[in-house]
Amino acid sequence: MNESINTRTLIIAEAGVNHNGDEQLAYQLVDAAISAGVDIVKFQTFKAENLVTKHAKQANYQQQNTEKEQSQYQLLKQLELPYESHKAIKHYCDEKGIEYLSTAFDSDSLRFLVDDMQLTRLKIPSGELTNTPFVLEHARTGCDLIVSTGMATLDEIEQALGAIAYGYLYGDQDTVHQDDNEILSLEVFSQAYQSEAGQKLLSEKVVLLHCTTEYPAPFNEVNLNVLETLRTTFKLAVGYSDHTQGIIVPIVAVAKGAKIIEKHFTLSRKFEGPDHKASIEPHELTAMVEAIRVTEQTLGSSIKQPSPSEYKNRDVARKSIVAISPIAKNETFNEHNIGIMRPGNGISPTNYWQILGKTAERSFARGDLIEFDNL
Repeated sequence: MNESINTRTLIIAEAGVNHNGDEQLAYQLVDAAISAGVDIVKFQTFKAENLVTKHAKQANYQQQNTEKEQSQYQLLKQLELPYESHKAIKHYCDEKGIEYLSTAFDSDSLRFLVDDMQLTRLKIPSGELTNTPFVLEHARTGCDLIVSTGMATLDEIEQALGAIAYGYLYGDQDTVHQDDNEILSLEVFSQAYQSEAGQKLLSEKVVLLHCTTEYPAPFNEVNLNVLETLRTTFKLAVGYSDHTQGIIVPIVAVAKGAKIIEKHFTLSRKFEGPDHKASIEPHELTAMVEAIRVTEQTLGSSIKQPSPSEYKNRDVARKSIVAISPIAKNETFNEHNIGIMRPGNGISPTNYWQILGKTAERSFARGDLIEFDNL
C-alpha cells in the first residue's frame, strides 16, 4: 500500500455516521465526495448491541452536539445502517468510480466487510487501538491497514503493531505454539514486531494516522510535529486524521509529510447528530482537496537546483562584470573601471578578484560586458 501513496496524498472523506441512519442521505454524501475530488469515501459499520452496553453514557461532545439526554446505545442505534444498506452504498460507489471504505467497530461487522464486501483495505479507529484481540482480527484478514492513533502513547502503538505483525505473519494458523494462551501474548507479539519479516510486512501494508480525538480538536493540541515522531520511531508511512474546524490543518499536515488525509464532512453542519458540527461542508471539502493538490506540487523535489522555469530568468536577474568607464586595450582592470551590473550572461561576479590586476585584451566602452579569454 505504501508504494501507491508515495507521491500523491490519499484523501479520505469521512462520511462516518453523518448519514443519520438514512441510506438516501448516504448516497448524497457519496456524490458530494466525488464532486470534491477525494479518493475514498468512508463510512462506519457496526451493530450497536455489539459495540456498547445499553447503559453507557455519551461522550461529552456527543451530548453537546446532539443536545439530547440519551444513552450512547440509543444514539448509535439511530445512526446504525443495516448491512444491506452498506452493500447498496458500496455498489453505488463502484458504479460512480470512488473507493468505498468503512470502519468496523465489532467482529461481525469486520467479517462482513471482508467476507461479504470484499474490502482489501481496512481502517482501525483510534478507540480500538488498545483492543488488541480486535486489532489482531484485522491483521489476520491480510488486508492493508490504516491505523489511527488518537489518545495513544508510543508504547500502545508499538503493542498494536506487534499484534498486527503477528497477525500478518501467521494469519489464522498456529505455526509457532500449541497453547493458545501462550501464543496470544504481548511478548509473542513483540517478537513478531521485532522480526525482519514482521517489519517488512508492516512497512508494506500499514500506515499510521496521527489524530487528536476531540470534536472539534483544539488547534493547540494538534501537534503535527508528531508526524515526524511516528515516521522515525516506527519507520512507517504516516497520515493525519483531522478533527479541527476548517481546512488549514490538513493542508499543513501534507506539507509535514502526511501521505493520507482523513477529514469528516457533512452536507450541512445544521443537521442533528454527534459529528456534524465538527465536520466540513461540501464546498470546504472541495477547497481542501484543491489546496492539498497544490501543496503536493509545491513540495516537489528535495534536490536544490535551478528549476526549468528559472533558467530563462537567470541572465535577467543575475549580474556580470562590466566596464563602468571606458577601458583602453592593455589597460589594467581595477576597481575604478570595472563593476557589477545586470545582465548576467557575462563573467560571473564570483571572478571579480581574479579580473582585478589583469590586462584588457581589447578596449571596452562603458557598460560593455568584460571578456577575458584566459581567466
